[in-house]
Amino acid sequence: MPTKAMRSLFFHPKAPSFSFSSQSSPSRSSISFPTPQSSRSACSNISETMVDEMLENAAVMIMKWNPESSAFGRLTSLFYESKKEAQQYIKCVNDLQRVMQFLVSDDPTSEKLVHAQSLMQIAMKRLQKEFYQILSMNRAQLDPESVSSRSRSSRSASSTSDDDIDDGEDKDFAGDTISNVEQASSMAMTDLKSIAECMISSGYAKECVHIYNMIRKSIIDEAMYKLGVERISSSQINKMDREILELKIQSWLNAVKVSMTTLFYGERILCDHVFAVSKSIRESCFAHIAREAATLLFGLPQVFVSKSKKNYPEEFIFRLLDMYTAISEYWPEIESIFCFESTATARSEALNSLIRLSESVRSMLSEFETSIQKDSSKSPVTGGGVHPLTLRVMSHLSLLTDYSNVLADIFIDWTPPAKLPLPESEDSSVSAISLRMVWLILVLVCRLDDKAKQYKEVSLSYLFLANNLQHVISKVRTSNLQFLLGEEWISKHEAKVRQFAANYERLTWGVVLSTLPENLSAEMSSQEARLIFRNFNFSLEETFQKQKLNVVADAKLRDEIKASVKKKLVPVYKEFYDTHKVSVGSVRNVAMYVRITPEDVAHYLSDLY
Repeated sequence: MPTKAMRSLFFHPKAPSFSFSSQSSPSRSSISFPTPQSSRSACSNISETMVDEMLENAAVMIMKWNPESSAFGRLTSLFYESKKEAQQYIKCVNDLQRVMQFLVSDDPTSEKLVHAQSLMQIAMKRLQKEFYQILSMNRAQLDPESVSSRSRSSRSASSTSDDDIDDGEDKDFAGDTISNVEQASSMAMTDLKSIAECMISSGYAKECVHIYNMIRKSIIDEAMYKLGVERISSSQINKMDREILELKIQSWLNAVKVSMTTLFYGERILCDHVFAVSKSIRESCFAHIAREAATLLFGLPQVFVSKSKKNYPEEFIFRLLDMYTAISEYWPEIESIFCFESTATARSEALNSLIRLSESVRSMLSEFETSIQKDSSKSPVTGGGVHPLTLRVMSHLSLLTDYSNVLADIFIDWTPPAKLPLPESEDSSVSAISLRMVWLILVLVCRLDDKAKQYKEVSLSYLFLANNLQHVISKVRTSNLQFLLGEEWISKHEAKVRQFAANYERLTWGVVLSTLPENLSAEMSSQEARLIFRNFNFSLEETFQKQKLNVVADAKLRDEIKASVKKKLVPVYKEFYDTHKVSVGSVRNVAMYVRITPEDVAHYLSDLY
């Protein structure tokens, strides 16, 4: 999973400014849009005869679909009834607009102009109704998922940018590979675009935008509600049970995924397509529709981390990292979809959430370090086994490394303490998160050194250290810690485990071995032989009784210790046994003094740990 460093999040492509405020619906006078027929030169090729003809054709078509004078027009949808006639209707309205522009420049007091204006008002009411019906009746086909799916299907056929959208792209929307839903979505989008362009060029952008914003914002708001995104206060979070908070965060994580891959992505595509004729309008519409929902969504992590830190369990750091990961993974999409100045608040909330989450993760890891240093358990672990502190710390750290990439982002500027020992091969290129993990494990090992002093027997202290350091290494080996700490670190600490184990063997089993003479084959009296056998038997049984209560949790280490003790003890005893068994004397004396055979020693050792 690629992670974007925090420093990169402060650089955004500057969005172009709007020609009107995005806080309100655009008015006819404030919107900039292309009007090919707006100049006198564009109308100079229209004759009086053409004016009459175009005016008559427009009147016939417009009155046919006038809902106030025609039952047919009142009950039937133009774009649903006939796509061909709908296109003719749009053409008639565009021609009417050309006629009006000609008449304004030729004779502003003309009765024909008054008639044309009346027809235009009727036509705009019709188109408003059609625009509303298409948006309302095609909610399923125009849901962001369908729109985004259609966009992905057609992306390979067209890579037209926002500023280069033209009528030709409509041809890319239909195809044999597009599903029925996507095809219906494509048709509805094409109809909406043609109506929007007609209304905008006729000076009715405000009415068109109002309808669009009203319906599309309700869809976004409804979707966010279904995703469980709701406004919540810090006080509510503080009163919330941990389980409920976990569910809220999980719901938020799902909402981010759906929103960025479908909801906002699809809405941006739809808005850009419908209002392709005017950059300022599509920017304003998208901001009106999505800004509030996006700002709420991206700002929620800041509310989640407002809970009193004393109430956070250690495991809550993983939820913080989940939220950080969700935003950082979708940061390119956030910058792309909400690139406008009018949607800057959405980007700001996402960035502020990253900063707050980062601070909280740092704080919780510092508190975790403090909890290691202040662990107050006084009783030594029975049998020199793995301490609960070791289990807790290494489990926590190994799970943390599943988030190595985002942690590297969060701790990019962390400076390790001067006393942190590093392998010779490590240098300034070592990542901050690697150093952070090395330091936390060092804190743990130092605390274990203190706890080893709780044992009265020094040998058991070494067994305790061997057990715990071996558990540390095992967790490193089986997690992403191995990539952060490296083979040199692992090898160095494996050598320490071997040294601890060797010290334990020497102090524990060296006592047994010391009961045998240095010169195993030297001649000795029966009394000397009996004494050595008796001392060996007593020492071995005493040591065995003590050691059978001790544990070596790691199977590999356990086998290594037993094999090492067996290798040191059994051959030496066997040589002495074979040489001096006969020196003990009678069969009765052998039974009394030589109770343990070399095979018995091996069995004793096999039953340990």
